[in-house]
Amino acid sequence: MASTTASFVAIGGNRHPAAADWSSSGTLAFGAGKTVALWNPDDPQLRGITATLKGHTEKVNAVRFLPDGETLISGSVDTTLRIWRGGALIATVEGAHTASINTIATCPQHPRLFASGAADGKVCVFSLSATNEVTTLHTIATKPKFYPLALALHGLPGSSEGVVLVVGGSTSGVVVYTAEAPAKEFKQQAVLQGHENWIRSLAFRTEGEDLLLASASQDRYVRLWRVHAGETLPAAVAKSESKAIAMATVLSNKAHMLRHEDGGVWSVTFEALLMGHEDWIYTAAWAGSRLLTCSADNSIIVWNQDEAGGAWDPQSRFGELSALKGGSMATGSAGGIWNTLWSPDGTAVAALTKSGSWRIWRYDAAADRWNPAPGISGHTKDVTGISWAPDGGYLLTTSLDQTTRLYAQWLGDGYSSWHEFSRPQIHGYDMNVLASVGANRFVSGADEKLLRVFDEPKAVAQALGRLCGLQKNLDSDTLLDTASLPVLGLSNKPLEPAPDADASEEADPDAPAPEQLPADMPPLENQLARLTLWPETEKLYGHGYEISALAASPTSALIATACKASTSEHAVIRLFDGDNAWHEVKPALEAHALTVTKLRFSGDGARLLSVGRDRAWCILAQSEGETGTWALVEKKDKAHTRIIYDCAWLPAADAVPVFATVSRDKSVKIWAPAAAGAAGWETAGTAKFAQPVTAVDVVPELVDGRCWMMLGFEDGALELWSVRAGEWAGMEKCLAVDAAITPAQTVAKITWRPRKTAEGGWEVGVASDDGSVRVYKVSLS
Repeated sequence: MASTTASFVAIGGNRHPAAADWSSSGTLAFGAGKTVALWNPDDPQLRGITATLKGHTEKVNAVRFLPDGETLISGSVDTTLRIWRGGALIATVEGAHTASINTIATCPQHPRLFASGAADGKVCVFSLSATNEVTTLHTIATKPKFYPLALALHGLPGSSEGVVLVVGGSTSGVVVYTAEAPAKEFKQQAVLQGHENWIRSLAFRTEGEDLLLASASQDRYVRLWRVHAGETLPAAVAKSESKAIAMATVLSNKAHMLRHEDGGVWSVTFEALLMGHEDWIYTAAWAGSRLLTCSADNSIIVWNQDEAGGAWDPQSRFGELSALKGGSMATGSAGGIWNTLWSPDGTAVAALTKSGSWRIWRYDAAADRWNPAPGISGHTKDVTGISWAPDGGYLLTTSLDQTTRLYAQWLGDGYSSWHEFSRPQIHGYDMNVLASVGANRFVSGADEKLLRVFDEPKAVAQALGRLCGLQKNLDSDTLLDTASLPVLGLSNKPLEPAPDADASEEADPDAPAPEQLPADMPPLENQLARLTLWPETEKLYGHGYEISALAASPTSALIATACKASTSEHAVIRLFDGDNAWHEVKPALEAHALTVTKLRFSGDGARLLSVGRDRAWCILAQSEGETGTWALVEKKDKAHTRIIYDCAWLPAADAVPVFATVSRDKSVKIWAPAAAGAAGWETAGTAKFAQPVTAVDVVPELVDGRCWMMLGFEDGALELWSVRAGEWAGMEKCLAVDAAITPAQTVAKITWRPRKTAEGGWEVGVASDDGSVRVYKVSLS
């Protein structure tokens, strides 16, 4: 019986300061598009993302674990809260908010209490029962109205039931509410002033019998506030002392009194001002007495209080601190670090970069330093293209996030794990298509009128050989050096080798050594952006509009391309020959009336299949007696009743040219040569479905005398079908892939790995509109 398992998932994190949390059980959950991704950064086998939780219909902005470490709450632009446990949805909160949910807070002293803040200007407080029922305890409307962006909940010092709720957002003040018990009314008690811009993060911790509140703001500062029980003020306040780094003057220290009707009294006073960041601060998080902050200035700071003087000092500073700040989009940490989280034991830090990648630093106590470690990465927008290397060694993907990425398996000690080993292209246009051409080259097309050819650089080839066991027969000395991307350019330019130093000149002993890729682990996020770009070697012109389809011949360096079109004049297919200096093979092939959506070469490279928006398919082949010239052999108008999304050739024992097409008309059709005495191709088999079929690919060889097709659907579902060669009318459904491991949105592309696994099975790569790249192991039987 056929079976599938997910062996790799790559998807980028949502750039929102509240969209991630690291639980006490070790799971890091983060918003990834419309899903919540789960990852264990401490997994010794580095398996990366283990699940994506589907349910939200819009982007996930907020994620928070309850204190039990197992129950997860997520909030979304779709205005709902969803509660998960063990990977399953256990409750949904609808109607509490009428706009995007931006923040969630939980309470350590009341483990089933949580609050949410949304763009409707409201804060809602909830309770989760033992039977997983959610009760709305309070709805607080901010006055004057502002958008809550940060919340924090905690029990009041010295009170068994009292709760304090602090709210910050699109205002410079921190609003303090208290309640005598979670079920009683929350009343506004104070507004803490001092910040000069929006509040982005709030976090409590206990210090003796007091609470310390950290408030992080877009004004580049962190303020600490002390909550103290009783009428008597804390000793430092009574002496008019303040502990602020780099401040010589005494700061205002007004005491705000919080009073309950039952007689409880607390004071809130300013404690310290932390100055060290140079741009907006996005998050603040406590681990014991240490405070962790991150900023749009690309830095992470670990703050600690000096035991002698009491001042708060930056104990450690790391992140992207080189002179290469401020790069273009998708260039790693450049552009800011959006979120930072402590590991449960406080020995590691996870950080979300602008590119959607998660970076990890681990503390080395012996060296007293934070060392970077492998994290995870992924696209942040729709994945539009996916292609295996011809030998199946690595997987290339491209996306509307304007990047192309290369994933491969790192061969560890007794295991292998998938990682991004190169970011070959960082572009200024949304990427649409790509195709591998030969062992170390690919071609890509974007929302522009040309295609670009890239050659693998020496550093990437050496890393793949050293860490993945790939391309062992490749002479890396013949390859180009790594490329760089000009600030105002779109073309990756090869780095010029440094000129030889004059023999009479002494080398500068203090000059930094050129940065290189790590020898013992995959590239880190900042290295991917700077050291793994592939040099662009050619531009291919000819099309009049944005590129829509691209295919590479499996037997040569020939590629076929098409662009978006509303007339037959622009719906032509152009061929370019990489073995002939990328000259175009004339003439352009007229076949379709509207945009060509997919191109596929047959396994022997002798035929080219195309499908399009005009509901037609066409077969093109080399003209007899005319080397290099191609012509239309067969065309079928109205092959489907709606747009044809995809097509694929089927392997056959007698090399009969049979292919499949999938369409928005909710059908899959198999086409085979007509019966003896008739010309052309005819429908040999049809399968109907309840929704549009958007992608198809076929295992490149017969297995047990059958052709095996993976089908992708509009809702992200995947199904495995098979048909016995020659019995094309007998398509059979073999497996519906478990919905828990399928994409959350439309399947865009499917591609089977050209080679079998070491165990003799097969793997298939899937690209989706949800931003994910997935690789499945498939057992065929």
